[in-house]
Amino acid sequence: MPEALSLLCRVSAHPESRCWALAWSPSGTLLASCGGDRTVRIWGRDGPGWSCRAVLADGHQRTVRRVAWSPCGHYLASASFDGTTCVWKRQENDFECVSVLSAHTQDVKHVVWHPSQEVRGHRGHLGTGGQPRDTWGHTQDTQTPKGTPRDPQTPRRSHSHALLSPMSRLCHSCVPCPQLLASASYDDTVRLYREDDDDWVCCATLEGHTSTVWAVAWERSGQRLVSCSDDRTLRVWERSESGEGQGQGSGTEHSWKCVCTLSGYHGRSIYDVAWCHLTGAVATACGDDAVRVFEEVAAVAPGDAVTFSLAAHVPRAHAQDANGVAWHPREPGLLASCGDDGDIAFWHYQRPEGL
Repeated sequence: MPEALSLLCRVSAHPESRCWALAWSPSGTLLASCGGDRTVRIWGRDGPGWSCRAVLADGHQRTVRRVAWSPCGHYLASASFDGTTCVWKRQENDFECVSVLSAHTQDVKHVVWHPSQEVRGHRGHLGTGGQPRDTWGHTQDTQTPKGTPRDPQTPRRSHSHALLSPMSRLCHSCVPCPQLLASASYDDTVRLYREDDDDWVCCATLEGHTSTVWAVAWERSGQRLVSCSDDRTLRVWERSESGEGQGQGSGTEHSWKCVCTLSGYHGRSIYDVAWCHLTGAVATACGDDAVRVFEEVAAVAPGDAVTFSLAAHVPRAHAQDANGVAWHPREPGLLASCGDDGDIAFWHYQRPEGL
């Protein structure tokens, strides 16, 4: 296979520790990483490479599992195995912890900001996922002193990985399109939630995986999502207007079906998946140390089955398990990955000819 995925540079991000996850700032100027060393690190471009701009070391007492930037780029949330979520405020090159949320009783494994509720000096909305099987919605008051938790909304039984859909205002019929939250779980399912006044209600359960679902990623339109699993498969789900298909939410307006299953490509569990909103490429991070990129094959005729092909494969992208992948939000083809080796690798992806 041609060198569709070429290494640009590699940094030792979390030495002698695992690097668990990555998150680009909305502008793409900064990359946040988190690891088993209890820190969050901020990276910026330095000539042809990347250098550490800040180390956020005072917020957590255990592994930091996930990081997420607010839509405005002025705040960063970090979720930890110590049961807390820290909110950091960016002030030029410094970051200050302005609030600590402690709604969970056990590990917090994921955090996500609402994409259309900007933080403008007062409030922003974010959700966290942890154990036991709970997701929480928080209204974040950025004036809250450090260490003071906000009162959580009523907990909903849910999953450990959650991601909001990118399209929240209009769909093609020019009527309001419900904001959806997708979560992935140890119960082998993906669940979709919609906002209902001040609550979130489950509107669909997507079944098909045979083991833990580790992550989900939305396509740009919000009409499709991809899930990755311990069963070594990817599944692409599509919203179905016909009311038929897998994952139908009984008694709701949301019906989804699995339109494609990618199997036989991964040697071990698939821990993360990212769907590029600029190019449509899908990247995966796998327990076999590899990073892979898939491309959708163009349909020849209307009604053709949805298919994806393997476009790039780096077998030893990391010295140990690859844990995370993240596409740059503004630079097509720039991909970052992280792994148990503590490294962050920066890649340039070029779609192979003929795909």
